[in-house]
Amino acid sequence: MSNITKRAAPRADTQQRFITGVYAWMTAALAVTGGAALFAVSSAGFMRLLSGGMLPLGLCVAEIALVWYLSANIRTLSAARATAVFFIYAALNGLTLSVIFLVYTASSIGVVFFYAAAMFGGMSAYGVLTKTDLTKTGNILGMALWGVIIASVANLLLRSSGLSWLVSLATVVIFTGLTAYDAQKLTRVSAAGDSETYTKQSIFGALRLYLDFINLFLALVRLFGKRR
Repeated sequence: MSNITKRAAPRADTQQRFITGVYAWMTAALAVTGGAALFAVSSAGFMRLLSGGMLPLGLCVAEIALVWYLSANIRTLSAARATAVFFIYAALNGLTLSVIFLVYTASSIGVVFFYAAAMFGGMSAYGVLTKTDLTKTGNILGMALWGVIIASVANLLLRSSGLSWLVSLATVVIFTGLTAYDAQKLTRVSAAGDSETYTKQSIFGALRLYLDFINLFLALVRLFGKRR
Protein backbone atom coordinates (compact mmCIF):
# COMPACT_ATOMS: atom_id res chain seq x y z
CA MET A 1 0.00 0.00 0.00
CA SER A 2 1.40 3.40 -0.98
CA ASN A 3 1.94 6.20 1.52
CA ILE A 4 -0.85 8.21 -0.12
CA THR A 5 -3.27 5.31 0.32
CA LYS A 6 -2.20 4.85 3.93
CA ARG A 7 -2.88 8.53 4.65
CA ALA A 8 -6.19 8.55 2.77
CA ALA A 9 -7.68 5.59 4.65
CA PRO A 10 -7.54 7.16 8.15
CA ARG A 11 -8.76 10.46 6.73
CA ALA A 12 -11.78 8.77 5.12
CA ASP A 13 -12.51 6.95 8.37
CA THR A 14 -12.35 10.21 10.35
CA GLN A 15 -14.59 11.94 7.84
CA GLN A 16 -17.15 9.14 8.02
CA ARG A 17 -17.20 9.23 11.82
CA PHE A 18 -17.61 13.01 11.74
CA ILE A 19 -20.55 12.89 9.32
CA THR A 20 -22.17 10.10 11.33
CA GLY A 21 -21.78 12.19 14.47
CA VAL A 22 -23.32 15.24 12.81
CA TYR A 23 -26.43 13.36 11.72
CA ALA A 24 -26.71 11.65 15.11
CA TRP A 25 -26.74 15.03 16.88
CA MET A 26 -29.25 16.38 14.38
CA THR A 27 -31.56 13.39 14.84
CA ALA A 28 -31.36 13.76 18.61
CA ALA A 29 -32.23 17.47 18.31
CA LEU A 30 -35.26 16.67 16.13
CA ALA A 31 -36.39 14.15 18.73
CA VAL A 32 -36.14 16.84 21.43
CA THR A 33 -38.06 19.26 19.21
CA GLY A 34 -40.76 16.67 18.59
CA GLY A 35 -41.01 15.85 22.30
CA ALA A 36 -41.30 19.53 23.24
CA ALA A 37 -43.98 20.07 20.59
CA LEU A 38 -46.01 17.07 21.83
CA PHE A 39 -45.71 18.33 25.41
CA ALA A 40 -46.98 21.75 24.36
CA VAL A 41 -49.88 20.31 22.36
CA SER A 42 -50.95 18.12 25.28
CA SER A 43 -51.11 21.17 27.60
CA ALA A 44 -54.26 23.19 26.99
CA GLY A 45 -52.98 25.99 29.19
CA PHE A 46 -49.72 26.33 27.32
CA MET A 47 -51.48 26.31 23.95
CA ARG A 48 -53.72 29.14 25.14
CA LEU A 49 -50.63 31.13 26.06
CA LEU A 50 -49.04 30.31 22.73
CA SER A 51 -52.07 31.36 20.69
CA GLY A 52 -51.94 34.92 21.99
CA GLY A 53 -49.89 37.40 23.95
CA MET A 54 -46.13 37.89 23.90
CA LEU A 55 -45.01 34.30 24.50
CA PRO A 56 -44.49 33.39 20.80
CA LEU A 57 -42.41 36.52 20.26
CA GLY A 58 -40.39 35.83 23.39
CA LEU A 59 -39.66 32.26 22.26
CA CYS A 60 -38.58 33.45 18.80
CA VAL A 61 -36.25 36.07 20.28
CA ALA A 62 -34.75 33.46 22.61
CA GLU A 63 -34.17 31.07 19.70
CA ILE A 64 -32.45 33.72 17.59
CA ALA A 65 -30.27 34.67 20.56
CA LEU A 66 -29.24 31.05 21.15
CA VAL A 67 -28.35 30.46 17.49
CA TRP A 68 -26.30 33.67 17.44
CA TYR A 69 -24.59 32.76 20.73
CA LEU A 70 -23.68 29.27 19.54
CA SER A 71 -22.47 30.47 16.11
CA ALA A 72 -20.42 33.36 17.50
CA ASN A 73 -18.82 31.43 20.36
CA ILE A 74 -18.39 27.90 19.00
CA ARG A 75 -14.58 28.18 19.20
CA THR A 76 -14.51 29.23 22.85
CA LEU A 77 -17.44 27.27 24.27
CA SER A 78 -16.80 23.97 25.98
CA ALA A 79 -18.25 20.91 24.27
CA ALA A 80 -20.69 20.43 27.15
CA ARG A 81 -21.97 24.01 26.95
CA ALA A 82 -22.27 23.91 23.15
CA THR A 83 -24.30 20.70 23.46
CA ALA A 84 -26.54 22.21 26.14
CA VAL A 85 -27.22 25.36 24.10
CA PHE A 86 -28.04 23.27 21.02
CA PHE A 87 -30.59 21.14 22.84
CA ILE A 88 -32.13 24.10 24.68
CA TYR A 89 -32.62 25.70 21.27
CA ALA A 90 -34.18 22.48 19.91
CA ALA A 91 -36.59 22.35 22.87
CA LEU A 92 -37.62 26.01 22.51
CA ASN A 93 -38.12 25.46 18.80
CA GLY A 94 -40.42 22.56 19.56
CA LEU A 95 -42.54 24.77 21.83
CA THR A 96 -42.73 27.41 19.11
CA LEU A 97 -43.54 24.96 16.32
CA SER A 98 -46.37 23.39 18.29
CA VAL A 99 -48.52 26.31 17.12
CA ILE A 100 -48.82 24.64 13.71
CA PHE A 101 -51.11 22.06 15.34
CA LEU A 102 -53.57 24.89 15.92
CA VAL A 103 -53.64 25.66 12.21
CA TYR A 104 -53.14 22.32 10.44
CA THR A 105 -54.44 18.81 11.08
CA ALA A 106 -52.09 16.39 12.82
CA SER A 107 -52.43 13.83 10.01
CA SER A 108 -51.36 16.30 7.32
CA ILE A 109 -48.42 17.45 9.46
CA GLY A 110 -47.32 13.83 9.77
CA VAL A 111 -47.52 13.27 6.01
CA VAL A 112 -45.60 16.47 5.28
CA PHE A 113 -42.94 15.49 7.83
CA PHE A 114 -42.45 12.21 5.95
CA TYR A 115 -42.08 14.05 2.64
CA ALA A 116 -39.66 16.55 4.17
CA ALA A 117 -37.57 13.74 5.66
CA ALA A 118 -37.45 11.95 2.29
CA MET A 119 -36.39 15.11 0.45
CA PHE A 120 -33.84 15.99 3.11
CA GLY A 121 -32.37 12.47 3.13
CA GLY A 122 -32.13 12.37 -0.66
CA MET A 123 -30.43 15.75 -0.95
CA SER A 124 -28.09 15.00 1.94
CA ALA A 125 -26.98 11.81 0.21
CA TYR A 126 -26.50 13.72 -3.03
CA GLY A 127 -24.39 16.35 -1.27
CA VAL A 128 -22.19 13.75 0.37
CA LEU A 129 -21.72 11.56 -2.71
CA THR A 130 -21.62 13.98 -5.64
CA LYS A 131 -18.29 14.94 -7.19
CA THR A 132 -19.75 18.25 -8.43
CA ASP A 133 -18.61 21.29 -6.48
CA LEU A 134 -21.74 22.92 -5.02
CA THR A 135 -19.98 26.03 -3.67
CA LYS A 136 -21.28 28.36 -6.39
CA THR A 137 -24.78 26.95 -6.04
CA GLY A 138 -24.65 27.40 -2.28
CA ASN A 139 -23.60 31.04 -2.62
CA ILE A 140 -26.44 31.75 -5.05
CA LEU A 141 -28.97 30.07 -2.75
CA GLY A 142 -27.63 32.06 0.20
CA MET A 143 -28.29 35.30 -1.66
CA ALA A 144 -31.73 34.06 -2.73
CA LEU A 145 -32.52 33.35 0.91
CA TRP A 146 -32.08 37.02 1.75
CA GLY A 147 -34.61 37.82 -0.97
CA VAL A 148 -37.08 35.41 0.60
CA ILE A 149 -36.55 36.95 4.03
CA ILE A 150 -37.19 40.45 2.67
CA ALA A 151 -40.31 39.25 0.81
CA SER A 152 -41.58 37.54 3.97
CA VAL A 153 -41.17 40.71 6.01
CA ALA A 154 -42.90 42.76 3.31
CA ASN A 155 -45.79 40.30 3.24
CA LEU A 156 -46.43 40.92 6.94
CA LEU A 157 -47.83 44.25 5.74
CA LEU A 158 -49.19 43.19 2.35
CA ARG A 159 -50.86 39.99 3.58
CA SER A 160 -50.91 38.61 0.03
CA SER A 161 -51.82 34.93 -0.23
CA GLY A 162 -50.18 34.77 -3.66
CA LEU A 163 -46.89 36.19 -2.38
CA SER A 164 -47.07 33.87 0.63
CA TRP A 165 -47.38 30.89 -1.72
CA LEU A 166 -44.43 32.07 -3.83
CA VAL A 167 -42.30 32.62 -0.73
CA SER A 168 -43.08 29.12 0.54
CA LEU A 169 -42.28 27.58 -2.85
CA ALA A 170 -39.00 29.51 -3.06
CA THR A 171 -38.16 28.42 0.48
CA VAL A 172 -38.59 24.76 -0.46
CA VAL A 173 -36.28 25.17 -3.47
CA ILE A 174 -33.67 27.12 -1.49
CA PHE A 175 -33.46 24.79 1.50
CA THR A 176 -33.55 21.69 -0.67
CA GLY A 177 -30.46 23.02 -2.41
CA LEU A 178 -28.83 24.25 0.81
CA THR A 179 -29.24 20.78 2.30
CA ALA A 180 -27.04 19.32 -0.43
CA TYR A 181 -24.59 22.23 -0.18
CA ASP A 182 -24.25 21.99 3.61
CA ALA A 183 -23.92 18.20 3.48
CA GLN A 184 -21.08 18.51 0.96
CA LYS A 185 -19.45 21.28 2.99
CA LEU A 186 -19.49 19.11 6.09
CA THR A 187 -17.71 16.29 4.27
CA ARG A 188 -14.83 18.72 3.74
CA VAL A 189 -14.61 19.77 7.38
CA SER A 190 -11.61 18.30 9.12
CA ALA A 191 -12.45 16.86 12.50
CA ALA A 192 -8.81 16.79 13.49
CA GLY A 193 -8.01 17.73 17.06
CA ASP A 194 -9.08 16.59 20.52
CA SER A 195 -12.44 15.05 21.33
CA GLU A 196 -13.86 18.38 22.53
CA THR A 197 -13.11 20.09 19.21
CA TYR A 198 -14.61 17.10 17.39
CA THR A 199 -17.81 17.33 19.42
CA LYS A 200 -18.20 21.09 18.96
CA GLN A 201 -17.72 20.88 15.21
CA SER A 202 -20.26 18.05 15.07
CA ILE A 203 -22.75 20.15 17.04
CA PHE A 204 -22.31 23.17 14.77
CA GLY A 205 -22.69 20.99 11.67
CA ALA A 206 -25.82 19.44 13.14
CA LEU A 207 -27.25 22.92 13.76
CA ARG A 208 -26.83 23.85 10.09
CA LEU A 209 -28.59 20.71 8.88
CA TYR A 210 -31.25 21.00 11.58
CA LEU A 211 -32.11 24.51 10.38
CA ASP A 212 -32.20 23.29 6.77
CA PHE A 213 -34.66 20.55 7.67
CA ILE A 214 -36.91 22.69 9.88
CA ASN A 215 -37.22 25.42 7.25
CA LEU A 216 -37.90 22.87 4.51
CA PHE A 217 -40.54 21.18 6.67
CA LEU A 218 -42.31 24.43 7.57
CA ALA A 219 -42.41 25.59 3.94
CA LEU A 220 -43.92 22.27 2.89
CA VAL A 221 -46.50 22.51 5.68
CA ARG A 222 -47.55 25.96 4.42
CA LEU A 223 -47.87 24.58 0.89
CA PHE A 224 -49.50 21.21 1.52
CA GLY A 225 -50.76 21.16 5.11
CA LYS A 226 -54.51 20.67 5.51
CA ARG A 227 -55.99 23.50 7.54
CA ARG A 228 -58.40 22.80 10.37
